[in-house]
Amino acid sequence: MHGFPGRGDGDHRTPPAKKRRLIASVVAAGAALSLAACGSSGPSTTTSGKGLTMWALTDQTILKESVDAYNKDHPDEKITLRLFANDDYKQKLRVAFGANQAPDLFFNWGGGALNDYVEAGKVDAVDDGQVNLLRFMPSVLKSAEFKGKVYGVPANGLAPVVLLYNKKVLKDAGVQPPKSYDELLTAVKKLKDDGVTPISLAANSKWPTLMHLEYLLDREGGSKVFQKIATGDPAAWKDPAVTKANTRLQELADAGAFGDNASSVNYDQGASTALLYTGKAGMELMGTWEYANLVKAAPDFVKNDLGYLAFPALSGGAGDPKSIVGNPSNFLSLNSASKNKSAALTYLKDYVMNEDQIGSYLAAGSVPPVTRLDTRLAQVKSADDRKWLTFVYGLVNDAPSFQLSWDQDLPSEQADPLLTNVDKSFLGQIEPEQFGENMSEAAK
Repeated sequence: MHGFPGRGDGDHRTPPAKKRRLIASVVAAGAALSLAACGSSGPSTTTSGKGLTMWALTDQTILKESVDAYNKDHPDEKITLRLFANDDYKQKLRVAFGANQAPDLFFNWGGGALNDYVEAGKVDAVDDGQVNLLRFMPSVLKSAEFKGKVYGVPANGLAPVVLLYNKKVLKDAGVQPPKSYDELLTAVKKLKDDGVTPISLAANSKWPTLMHLEYLLDREGGSKVFQKIATGDPAAWKDPAVTKANTRLQELADAGAFGDNASSVNYDQGASTALLYTGKAGMELMGTWEYANLVKAAPDFVKNDLGYLAFPALSGGAGDPKSIVGNPSNFLSLNSASKNKSAALTYLKDYVMNEDQIGSYLAAGSVPPVTRLDTRLAQVKSADDRKWLTFVYGLVNDAPSFQLSWDQDLPSEQADPLLTNVDKSFLGQIEPEQFGENMSEAAK
């Protein structure tokens, strides 16, 4: 595991000079829009007056509980919380910042999208004295660290991407849970021959396909390959490991790993999740939030047939098989224009990941991104939940690298080209080396 984020080793997330000159325009562009165009993007005033404003996503129920607790203790300085659908949120936030209507605290994913706002001077750094940063896992904090300063407080459970599997389906097909890439290919063949989809994939949503490519690159070339890409060097996309990773993605698709209808499956509709627990698919690569979805949809499956492991190792690859990808956490960041900074820091220090909230996350099957959790994990009553939570905590605790999802780590303007080219590679519409060439052009 990393030590505390080095002062200065956060530089790998900073765009090159050419791109930095453009970043301010990403945020400022919204100022040219009429306020009428903002619609429901935010209240008419957000950085003045008594009381805080905060924006987050609609599914953040535990975050809402922490706001309610704060409001109960601070009736004269309440937080006004606004919740948004995921698809609309980023655009509404950009428009709000451009129109100087952004909230005091805003929910985000860290990485390049957050750094856009940091480079534009829209976000304040926070330090340990203000918000007690030392309680958080260092590998998680790195996603919100730029030039040695931290610009957000982790505000959600750990979400590494793991390989989930249906024990019964694998057993019926004579398949052992794959711990190596070669074993994965063997499992794909056996499961396909047994008449089930080997790996459930919501390819219509594109980002689930990206998860496969992220791991394949990490296992093929090691974490340094994408770290170089994240510095903003367009040529880094042409690293041979990028081509090899795309070759393996297409190899899996050609082998029938994802069935015949993956491009029609959308994640938000729950279809890929259902394929796993109904026995129509043997495996699914997904973020750890899927556990809560499975508990809700199919508790008997979780109790009897759910298995999970890390993404398989790649023989001959440069990557560490203990490295993981996914979303280390989401963050709450402080608007530099806020006139309620003292209250905001109080909330971030005393109400985010306090003892009550840690308990709420554990009860929901999610591991909070804090250190020294062993005692709390041992006290979880459900044996199934305890086993799952301990697995996730150990996975992150032992990881030499925790790579933030590429579409969050890269600057905002690269996210759409990335998902488009991932989909084209998956469908075999471009050759493996063309993926890196296309992304290199998008990064210029």
